[in-house]
Amino acid sequence: MERPLLRLCSSSTTRAEILRSHVISFIQSENEFDEESLKVTSPKEFVYRATMGKYEAARIRYGVETPLLVADTVISCRNQMLRKAKDREEAAALLALQSGAELSILTCMVFENSSMKLIDLSSTCYKFANFEKNALESYLESNLWVGKAGACMVEGFCKPYILESRGFESTAMGLCVEKLLPFLTPRRRS
Repeated sequence: MERPLLRLCSSSTTRAEILRSHVISFIQSENEFDEESLKVTSPKEFVYRATMGKYEAARIRYGVETPLLVADTVISCRNQMLRKAKDREEAAALLALQSGAELSILTCMVFENSSMKLIDLSSTCYKFANFEKNALESYLESNLWVGKAGACMVEGFCKPYILESRGFESTAMGLCVEKLLPFLTPRRRS
């Protein structure tokens, strides 16, 4: 059996799908860092500190024999930091802020193997049209927003409302794979 190229320390199905779509072999592991313990209001500082906390917890638990990859994502919209919605009502409120607005989706990642460590903080900016009420209700009912920063799903619900974008879609989805790929050992990619 081929050894995985990396250990994704995230329960995110979207991050896992990004790696699969780029044919990167990986194992997925939980990360037990409590980002709720962070008392930070700056989106950039929050996403950096949350990622570094996840990285440190993962490094202690797993080491780097199998290279580690951790990431966190947050949204900045209308001068507010938008995190994961705790329930449907909060998801509706977060999406209402984004409707017809400009926002930045910030993703920080750390990749470390036995010889190097990459730390990247990237952002992708979007300008959205107003969300249609019926489509929004259907999205909220679907629960696809669960576990998404700001309940935002640029590859799904939000996609038809994008008027302008700057940056990589993968960053908005939670992992800037374009910046990760050059640091992976080519002979181990399948």
